[in-house]
Amino acid sequence: MKKLLVTGSSGLIGSEVCVHFAAEGYTVHGVDNNQRAVFFGEQGDTRWNQQRLQKELPGYVHHELDIRDRAGVLAVVRDIKPDVIVHAAAQPSHDRAAAIPFDDFDTNAVGTMNLLEAARQACPESPFIHMSTNKVYGDAPNAIPMQELETRWDYADPAYEHGIAETFTIDQSKHSLFGASKVAADIIVQEYGRYFGMPTCCLRGGCLTGPNHSGVELHGFLSYLVKCNLEGRSYTVFGYKGKQVRDNIHSLDVARFMMEFARSPRCGEVYNLGGGKANSCSILEAFAITEEFTGQSQIYTYSEQNRIGDHICYYSDLRKMRQHYPGWDITISLRETIQQIVEAWRMRSA
Repeated sequence: MKKLLVTGSSGLIGSEVCVHFAAEGYTVHGVDNNQRAVFFGEQGDTRWNQQRLQKELPGYVHHELDIRDRAGVLAVVRDIKPDVIVHAAAQPSHDRAAAIPFDDFDTNAVGTMNLLEAARQACPESPFIHMSTNKVYGDAPNAIPMQELETRWDYADPAYEHGIAETFTIDQSKHSLFGASKVAADIIVQEYGRYFGMPTCCLRGGCLTGPNHSGVELHGFLSYLVKCNLEGRSYTVFGYKGKQVRDNIHSLDVARFMMEFARSPRCGEVYNLGGGKANSCSILEAFAITEEFTGQSQIYTYSEQNRIGDHICYYSDLRKMRQHYPGWDITISLRETIQQIVEAWRMRSA
């Protein structure tokens, strides 16, 4: 039986990957030490998700390990010799990174290096799938000419009709410290693929979302927005009139792409993994859809100051992914995703 090693296994993407690969016959090993609760406090706690995996997945093995522990990571990878590695552990917040710069870099960059080198020593032929981020492009997308519509910003340049492609520059832009640490991880994952011939890929995610997200204000856009609506709490909109646009991809569609890559891996690849234009929305549009499912008006406050390095408009060009892996496509719409998140928060608070 094939073995899968997932870091960040109790998080949104990690847990979805565990469930999806287990259904395909993999023995799943999860690595997670609930660091999200350290970064974001009690609301970021993911122990509930760890317990769900241990209860629902036969043979699931949990490893309480910090990916910054180089010797510990090497020992686990050598012991398991996984057939596939999915690296989803990270410090994921722009704003939090500035307050904890060493924790951010050590987790995102050094932790990734620890895993790559362990894989090179123990199982160099195993596909290594890294959850990167669209923040590796910094705020460079903001230089694209924009047009302001009634409820959103959009690209005015027809060259970006399909969104941002993988060839877009990552240089000469402001990334935030989080974006910079993720650039370092992204580049080293590519380099292990190209230099050592290892089957690696970087998935530059947009807004990754779904019903199992422990959304907080600093990370987890749709999940946190829905939570605020259901609890009657005020949501703070930071700049751009609430018209800033993100593409949203359900965690299941992320896991499905990872399976496609694991079955037919390439070396040193990069993919912009998001919902694409069809699954994009502004904050104002997200409010409206959420209100349809909850029946409650969204309370919000507006701050003129946008977040540092924030994108005015970003959605992924999915054409390269569809060309390389024609068996994959988006299967869960934005509306269905938001409905699932609403139902999940209601169940958790019941």
